[in-house]
Amino acid sequence: MHQSVINFAEVNLPENKDVFLICTYGGKPVFDSIKGIIKEKQGRIVGEFCCKGYDTFGPFKLIGGISKGHRDKNDLDNAKAFFKGLCKNCN
Repeated sequence: MHQSVINFAEVNLPENKDVFLICTYGGKPVFDSIKGIIKEKQGRIVGEFCCKGYDTFGPFKLIGGISKGHRDKNDLDNAKAFFKGLCKNCN
């Protein structure tokens, strides 16, 4: 997670709330830092979704990036299904 997201969560995430996590990644998804904050705030993770995303960070820029072509239609369809799954118990 980008440090700005971590900083925002440390300051603004309310306590005792249900939380879902969503991200794109170039190499592999890493939720550890944000999960620690959620735990500190007594939150409950109700779902996680991630998919590859075009990444030109750091040395990847030198080779033109990785995960080209992502996010794609399949990724977006999977994200929609994830959201619908979160809402199946909504009133």
